[in-house]
Amino acid sequence: MSPAQHPLAPLTADELDAFRGAAEAAGLIEDSTRFAYVMLEEPSRVDYRAYEAGAELPRLVSGLVMSLERAATSRIVVDVASREIVAREDYDPVTDGLGPIIEEDFAAADEIVKADPEWRAALERRGITDFDTVFCCPLSAGAGYYDDEAGRRLLRVLSFRADYPGDSPWAHPIDGIIAHIDLIERRVIRLVEMDQRPIPETSGDYNSPEVAGPTRESLKPISITQPEGVSFRLEDHVLEWEGWSIRLGFNGREGLTLHDVRAGGRKVLHRASVSEMVVPYGDPTPMHGWQNYFDAGEYQFGNLANALELGCDCLGDITYLDAVVADAHARPQTLRNAVCIHEEDAGILWKHNESFNGSHETRRNRRLVVSFFVTIGNYDYGFYWYFGLDGTVELEAKATGIVFTSGLTEEGRPYATEIAPGLGAPVHQHLFSARLEPWLDGEPNAVEELDAVRLPISDSNPWGNAFTRKTTRLTRESEAQRLADTSVGRVWRILSTGTTNHIGEPPSFHLEPQPTPVLLAADDSPIAARAAFARKHLWVTRDAPGERWAAGYLPNQHPGGAGLPAYAAADRGIDGEDIVVWHTFGLTHFPRLEDWPIMPVDKVGFKLRPHGFFDRNPSLDVPDLSRAGGHCACGGEGGACACGDGQECADGACDCGGHGHGEHAGHAGHEHRGHGHHDDHRDHAHSSREYTTRGPQPEHADPDADWWGPRRQIRPLKYPKPKKQRRD
Repeated sequence: MSPAQHPLAPLTADELDAFRGAAEAAGLIEDSTRFAYVMLEEPSRVDYRAYEAGAELPRLVSGLVMSLERAATSRIVVDVASREIVAREDYDPVTDGLGPIIEEDFAAADEIVKADPEWRAALERRGITDFDTVFCCPLSAGAGYYDDEAGRRLLRVLSFRADYPGDSPWAHPIDGIIAHIDLIERRVIRLVEMDQRPIPETSGDYNSPEVAGPTRESLKPISITQPEGVSFRLEDHVLEWEGWSIRLGFNGREGLTLHDVRAGGRKVLHRASVSEMVVPYGDPTPMHGWQNYFDAGEYQFGNLANALELGCDCLGDITYLDAVVADAHARPQTLRNAVCIHEEDAGILWKHNESFNGSHETRRNRRLVVSFFVTIGNYDYGFYWYFGLDGTVELEAKATGIVFTSGLTEEGRPYATEIAPGLGAPVHQHLFSARLEPWLDGEPNAVEELDAVRLPISDSNPWGNAFTRKTTRLTRESEAQRLADTSVGRVWRILSTGTTNHIGEPPSFHLEPQPTPVLLAADDSPIAARAAFARKHLWVTRDAPGERWAAGYLPNQHPGGAGLPAYAAADRGIDGEDIVVWHTFGLTHFPRLEDWPIMPVDKVGFKLRPHGFFDRNPSLDVPDLSRAGGHCACGGEGGACACGDGQECADGACDCGGHGHGEHAGHAGHEHRGHGHHDDHRDHAHSSREYTTRGPQPEHADPDADWWGPRRQIRPLKYPKPKKQRRD
């Protein structure tokens, strides 16, 4: 490893070439060989501590070796400096699962199905003879449904009709036909045909004016600029903003990963990512009862990241990051603009009008956004990490795209919504597993469950108004499999066991879940065995090498029990250890008519909110940017403008660069039609103003207090003043 190469730095194209070269030298590459899950083999926290103490660590790359001719797979680990394989593990496809679905499987599925005479005859019975108009949708097969499928590399294929180029095939499902294909034998092994059903005919072409209607002309532009540049700095994949420091990573399975997250120089998280997501469908009919997808493990959604575009996905003063991942031949490919970084206004940070001393203070909130978007078949998912001025970390998942469709039958009606005449959208869930490695202050950590408790009337509570909190310390993995409970305001406290704050309490962050259901499938169902992680909102495990995947390393066609159930079966102690916190969150989707023909974004997520990590509000030092131009309000003596330049207010509005129409909900990253930056060495120091998050400390501050940092110099977001308009 080069002395300049950080052990958590993303893989380079040269390192991927070294990985492939080692596999080739070992005789592992044939014409039919394919690769998946090629990623950095990250050092453990123990090794990372040694690195921080001065030790050098090897750069290791792991990957799954697959074959188009065999179901068995192997995982190899390569030292890229020596170009040698240093570890290998072989997997049994029956007991350990299979490799993920790769891009060429989609083309193979189309060829296999359309060459099958029984499938063609079934479509002809439904009046379809032009097979070029048929879109074959290959889907992961799952496990536990048919006795003859164990160990076979399978897909199940549903069919849709597209009437013209650009038509949405999801509007015209050809229901009642399922082709089960074996990718190795390259044939249909089972054609399930039910009764003939009418194909829905209503158009789903949302790009067509006949469907969308005339474009509305009433929306006026919103424009927000950052004339002094942004307040963050990005160099060598390390992002710094207002006391936050985050090392950014990316791999083809998880997509965006966060490393060595610090607040005010203090460790908060060693690593954070979305480990897995599962989409189980709730229609039990033979047509859809097997449908469920593990989008990270079965489809490698990191490899499917969108190339984000300014003016569409990201608006404002944007910095983009490319991502280097491996294709199915272990050759490097660059995903352009895979990650978007920007600041956005987030409403009020804090505010108070104090009648006792006449103080009137308001501070605007700002957050740093790091995001990426993926498209997996009919659905699109965005993952947005937010970092706040108040020390809060938030992950928000956004789901959009097109709901999966079927022909609606009376048998399936209780489990679907009729979104257009004869067109059904089955009920389903989107369940994500966030994997968090807390490392508060670089010390061992622990987790407590906190519940609000009502207290009965008693001698000590004579009026019955008392309530308090119950604290349950989670000490072993068997105890740390928990459900959220909004009836008691349940949160989970992640705390340092080696440091204290200024009142002697351990610094902590609270994991605040949203009130969403876990997996709704029956406990003894095949999908519950394979997606056991989704049966609980919280798991806490001891950190251990290789335990990174909520549903196991090979979820595709795995019989079940891998991942979190297997990790937690060791029942290790988790009190005062290097721990991993796994949080299940997601959407339970009963589709609406308004979700068709394209679904407005639905959002779900969670927060990590500091609780005793700082000794006081860490955002006291946020300046009042309204007095530096932009927004301002009347409030000075004699009606003078609060901007402080002596101007007077006219017609109740302050005329000093801003324009007030109440609360501005605009976000720098979502409404500003600005410009994008595409590099990895962005220093936003301007000649007129040095980049800094440090400044003189407030005079009233205790110099010994544990401050986030002295007064900040945040570059303002400016709302350009619109032209005056005549009122009728």
